[in-house]
Amino acid sequence: MIRSTCPYCGVGCGVLLSPAGESGLVVRGDPDHPANQGRLCSKGTALGETVGRAGRLTQPMIHGQPADWDGALDLIATRFRDTVAAHGPDAVALYLSGQMLTEDYYVANKLMKGFIGSANVDTNSRLCMASTVAGHVRAFGSDTVPGTYEDLDEADLVVLVGSNLAWCHPILWQRVEAARAARGTKIVVIDPRRSVTAEAADLHLPVAPGADVALFNRLLAELADRGLATGVATGLEDAVAAARAEEADTGVRPADLARFLDMWCRTERVVTVFSQGVNQSTSGTDKVNAILNCHLATNRIGRPGMGPFSVTGQPNAMGGREVGGLSNQLACHLALENPAHRDAVGAFWNAPRMADKAGLKAVDLFRAVGDGRIKALWIIHTNPAVTLPEADAVRAAIAGCDFVAVSDVTGATDTARLAHVLLPAAAWAEKSGTVTNSDRTISRQRAVLSPPGSARPDWWALAQVARRMGFGGFDWAGPAAIFREHAALSGVAGRLGRDFDISAKATIDDAGYEGMAPFRWPFTAARQGGRFFGDGRFFTPDGKARMIAVRNRPLAAETCGDRPFRLNTGRIRDQWHTMTRTALAPRLNRHLGEPFVEVNPVDALRHGLSAFSLAEVGSDSGHAILRVAVTDRVRPGQLFAPMHWTGETAPTGRIDAVVAAATDPLSGQPESKAAAVSLRPWPARWFAFSASAADLRPATAYWARRVTDTGQAAELAMSEAPPDIEAFARDLFALPEAEVMRLDDAARGLTSLCLIRAGRVAALLFAGPSPVTLARDSVIARIGAPLDRATLAPLVAADRPDGGPLVCACTGVGRNTIQTAILDGACDVAAVGCATGAGTNCGACRPEIASLLSQLASRTAAE
Repeated sequence: MIRSTCPYCGVGCGVLLSPAGESGLVVRGDPDHPANQGRLCSKGTALGETVGRAGRLTQPMIHGQPADWDGALDLIATRFRDTVAAHGPDAVALYLSGQMLTEDYYVANKLMKGFIGSANVDTNSRLCMASTVAGHVRAFGSDTVPGTYEDLDEADLVVLVGSNLAWCHPILWQRVEAARAARGTKIVVIDPRRSVTAEAADLHLPVAPGADVALFNRLLAELADRGLATGVATGLEDAVAAARAEEADTGVRPADLARFLDMWCRTERVVTVFSQGVNQSTSGTDKVNAILNCHLATNRIGRPGMGPFSVTGQPNAMGGREVGGLSNQLACHLALENPAHRDAVGAFWNAPRMADKAGLKAVDLFRAVGDGRIKALWIIHTNPAVTLPEADAVRAAIAGCDFVAVSDVTGATDTARLAHVLLPAAAWAEKSGTVTNSDRTISRQRAVLSPPGSARPDWWALAQVARRMGFGGFDWAGPAAIFREHAALSGVAGRLGRDFDISAKATIDDAGYEGMAPFRWPFTAARQGGRFFGDGRFFTPDGKARMIAVRNRPLAAETCGDRPFRLNTGRIRDQWHTMTRTALAPRLNRHLGEPFVEVNPVDALRHGLSAFSLAEVGSDSGHAILRVAVTDRVRPGQLFAPMHWTGETAPTGRIDAVVAAATDPLSGQPESKAAAVSLRPWPARWFAFSASAADLRPATAYWARRVTDTGQAAELAMSEAPPDIEAFARDLFALPEAEVMRLDDAARGLTSLCLIRAGRVAALLFAGPSPVTLARDSVIARIGAPLDRATLAPLVAADRPDGGPLVCACTGVGRNTIQTAILDGACDVAAVGCATGAGTNCGACRPEIASLLSQLASRTAAE
């Protein structure tokens, strides 16, 4: 078994990997890794299903034609060099990803900021945690995460702000649940939406969209009124005065607000965990500082069981911050616009042309691509044509750029399809390097599989381009040498008084690097338990923290008659980013298989929407067509939609096409949680569900496809039924010669088609004038099976029990199975786990199981 690190969220779970066959992989949690101690979530558990070679990019492509590495690298180097010569260094840019390894990130930033001479190198982490970085720097003088995961174990109160921890960071949620069981830790969730995490909390505060500053100002004022604001941070009096003057409505019931204020004031060991609901805002930096203010005012920071804690969404967002991945940073938490820092890094690199000003942040960077200021662009391991706000405009900007190179593991992404040059990149489990998780633990990712074809690691491609542009200092033999250089540079930062210093690792040899165990910085004994700021020393000129006076600001876009709804976007449990990896695992596609929008029942009734119908969500920047989920998880006037679907999986489900590109003035992070949008029924008159053994790309106005255990499944809809459904099915499945068996159910208006090849079921289509209701997993299981009489039955036959919609992805247990166990006597979540296995691995489904228990108990009581 080879020790490595999971490539998903910022928890940074350790995994044990063992090759299985030519390209297979057995994955289990590493019991010795400090982040997860052997536990894995549903996504981590399914990693072995995502490493197949199908769809991989295996050789460079130039203008859609196969090429060799020399030709591709020479072309990139020539276009970048010629563009700089003709238009200056700011006419080129790199756009990076929190999925890159630290060594890859380091090479990219050295190339751009020290040799090309521009800071136009930004990362998709700008969309994740840039507001946290800005808030940390304002308060602490450095981008320092104060606490550790152990603080969750030792806290008496955990406040989750804008974080659906049970779904987005399930292993951390397990730690919080364990603390609740062991020490009675209370959990408060602050979120406009009643997420599964909120349902499991002791108190849920459904704060109004954008009102986080108002809420934490109420807390700061209460702390001051009770005499608890005794900290020595600079700016305390001004911050308290601003808090006392706060007038914005929090949207929280007064009794619940009073209860929260009392809990926070009375509990010394409090950890405030915050994530995208705080960061992704036009006032994200102020929200971060409003939270930090409360911890600084009470000195509840840097000691066991207390402190503010930002949890990141990507496996190496922290590593990117350490090497200066953002366009306004230098390596090792040094400041780009500080001349002493800039000179020190330039001398260390022997850099010929150091960037001397901040570069363009992500949203502005792609605006510059669109208006022609940036003429050569290299995108690495990210999909901005889907994930950036105003995604249609971003896609058009990339398509119109003079020169675009993309490095990725596949050419089948919305962004990769726009590239002039495609570079085949080594994927997770094929490359080696380091990543840093949310609590500053640096871990190794190790190669256990060979890259397919001529795919190569990103550091190598970047270094090759640098050398072909005529630059020295890029001749490393491997990632170990890059890590040593990065560690040595951190010693320079340490001598300049910065927080990030891992220079003790600068002399590590290749064998030591290969065997390097996870470690958390800093190394100094003065930092208790790896925490910062418990000693009262910060990284400001006078060594004191800064409290920032903040006031709640209005949201960037006001709702109005044409745009009456607030759209909140986010993640779901079993998918990640734009599903390039997770969508390859059939079990991860079963939980929530198509893009949807959550609508409150009051709004659904008012706007003529019903469950499972389709709705169009629109704004000035774009539109999306989504499946309707009628639920009181969202309040009237608010909507929620996930951000994962793309042009490859559901073209009308690209929700960021709807989100306006309004950004925080300090962090540059876009507002992804409160767009002003319209909502109306989408006039579908024909709906269908299909399953087949082969890939398909439907020609219908609405479609969403997913990988299954037997091939692919798809949801389809059109404004009118096809005139010849049998011909339609033959075209859809590309089976022109297949035998077709048909069944028409006049009572339900349902037409069922089975396409048969060699005596086996090749494809199935069920269609009608309303959303098709049938046991989809049972239909999918029939693909490839010998034809039988039950094939076209839309309901499950008696000998094929239907487990129902998936609840537990780790064990494959559905809702019907869980409900049966409850009716048979399972009276709590643990009993359901014993009976079915559901909820016994990562725990992300436990709130859903608890909800089913509650629903059945209420139904029984009513009867």
